[in-house]
Amino acid sequence: MKTSFLQQTISSYKTLSVISLFFISLGLNSCSNLSQANTGNSASVEPELEAKIIQVIRNNPEVIFKSVAAYRQKKYEKEQYAQKEFLEKMQTNPNAVIGESPITGTSEKKVLLIKFSDFQCPSCAKAHETIKEFMVKHGDKVTLVYKNLPLTEIHPQALPAAKAAWAAGKQGKFWEFQNALFENQQQLGDGFYEKTAKSLNLDINQFNRDRKSNQANLAVQKDIKLAEDLGIDATPILAINGQLVSGAVQLSELEALLTQTSE
Repeated sequence: MKTSFLQQTISSYKTLSVISLFFISLGLNSCSNLSQANTGNSASVEPELEAKIIQVIRNNPEVIFKSVAAYRQKKYEKEQYAQKEFLEKMQTNPNAVIGESPITGTSEKKVLLIKFSDFQCPSCAKAHETIKEFMVKHGDKVTLVYKNLPLTEIHPQALPAAKAAWAAGKQGKFWEFQNALFENQQQLGDGFYEKTAKSLNLDINQFNRDRKSNQANLAVQKDIKLAEDLGIDATPILAINGQLVSGAVQLSELEALLTQTSE
């Protein structure tokens, strides 16, 4: 009897281990662009193993819940550490944080305002207006940095728009192009991108090549990866020298944060 019980215990433990690995492989880390990260890699599960997994889940739901809770806690702690390191680097090594992202405002980079944004997000359009006003008043002492976070599952034009803006940036017109995108969100699409490029006197052939290039995709995906590492899965998110702010903030809030960082 003792041997049989021990064997059953070992068998259950092995099965639960399989379940844990199975759930991890499915990507329980809920991030906004999960579908992009897992394209073309869905694992097939044998029917017999699948049935066994389902049965063990039914018999031991608390084990699954505990595993998920532990995983999420570990993920949260990792994200908090990454955020702390990122915010510190904004002050100690701004060039490393900026990378190849477009910037405007002062070139001194003593005060950074980084925005993670989605060109099809209504709240981002509101934040855009506030930030534009903020930069008119404080652009002499603030460096604005743009990071892409297209929420593709709910905004189908977010990624194409991000690539188009990147392509415009290759010809020195990122900020003018992003203004047009945020101010005309209902028109986003290939026709609007080309129309805007022509209005900015861009080389249209180069523009179309660039926005459809692998380079454009890699540049946007780099921003997405940074956001995921920081645990950012919504837009807009602003970072201003050591602090993260979510949502379409008011001008007074941004100015208060600027005052704090200047003290």
